[in-house]
Amino acid sequence: MRIIPFETEEHEKIRQKVRDFAEKEIRPFARDLDEQEHFSPELSKQMGDIGLFGMTVPKEYGGGGLDTLSYIIAVEELARVDSSQAAIIASHNSLGLSPIVDFGTDEQKKKYLPGLCTGEKLWAFGLTEATAGSDSQGTKTTAELKDGYWIINGSKMFISNASTSISAGLTVQAVTDMKNGIKELSTIIVEQDNPGYKAEKIHGKMMWRAIETARLYFNNCRVPESNLLGERGKGSKIMLKTLDGGRLSIAAMGVGLARGAFEVALAYAKKREQFGRAIAKFQSIAFKLADMDMKIELARNTLYRACLLKDNGIPFGKEAAMSKLYSSEVAREIADEALQIHGGYGLIKDTDIEKFYRDQRLLQIGEGTSEILRLVISRKLGL
Repeated sequence: MRIIPFETEEHEKIRQKVRDFAEKEIRPFARDLDEQEHFSPELSKQMGDIGLFGMTVPKEYGGGGLDTLSYIIAVEELARVDSSQAAIIASHNSLGLSPIVDFGTDEQKKKYLPGLCTGEKLWAFGLTEATAGSDSQGTKTTAELKDGYWIINGSKMFISNASTSISAGLTVQAVTDMKNGIKELSTIIVEQDNPGYKAEKIHGKMMWRAIETARLYFNNCRVPESNLLGERGKGSKIMLKTLDGGRLSIAAMGVGLARGAFEVALAYAKKREQFGRAIAKFQSIAFKLADMDMKIELARNTLYRACLLKDNGIPFGKEAAMSKLYSSEVAREIADEALQIHGGYGLIKDTDIEKFYRDQRLLQIGEGTSEILRLVISRKLGL
């Protein structure tokens, strides 16, 4: 079997470019944005200026035309500094743009994609509801076709990038028919200014406080029939494919966050002294750091292999689930150990590790909980 290297020279250039940007433009403001629960459209525009929006969108539609690994490396490097900005990029690219790229008509792609590859506008994906999360079939939002228009009624919950000042719209999964007790699920494009559509920002989040998360309400929201994305009744297929790709970006956030937390803990352990020497010199701490570094390397290799499968047109659903599951749990373990190394200082909000510890918690929930991912993997094994 031919061995293909994960990273090329071009990938390394992307890594360095995004790392430099994150250190210079994001790190100085990350804590204040988190403290204030403030989404920064200016920072999103800057990320757009260096090509982080629409990285994998074909160039003919205004995107970067890059491979999956290039995009994943970018998300990883952002998360190494700040999960909120990484989540903005991940939600927009994986959940917002991918369904349009994969299932949109040429007309829909030309209409929406160019303006969404600049960082000036954001797009979202509306799946989760009070009754629909792990169970997507629990969707209750409806879309009834009348006189050439979809009439949408219902609500969504925990939707990223849907309530900002630069949100342009979202793709909604809705029940478009019911036959013999079985729901027909479809996906429909809804623009932000459609009458009957309302987005309400959720306040008081534990983590990712500089990305806006919203409750959405649809009250006889009327959109053209042509806004159907993909085939009618194929909503579940579109959703599952979207989530497979989205899991790679959450895995990248896990790897990046773990690396950031590890670097903070390593630096602290080298300078913090007890019993007359740096705590890094004690075997109990040194072994913690060795294990952390090993787990990050394993998580990254698992993730990059899944990206390689995707970019070569090979089924990658199981590998995406494995990567997201492992990376998110590695992020949890490393954030916890990094805080332990800091001792009481790690519990103070002025320390970087406190934010890493909070931000990692969503990773075991979003894009498929750890429990659901184990179910996905076991089913791929025929169990």
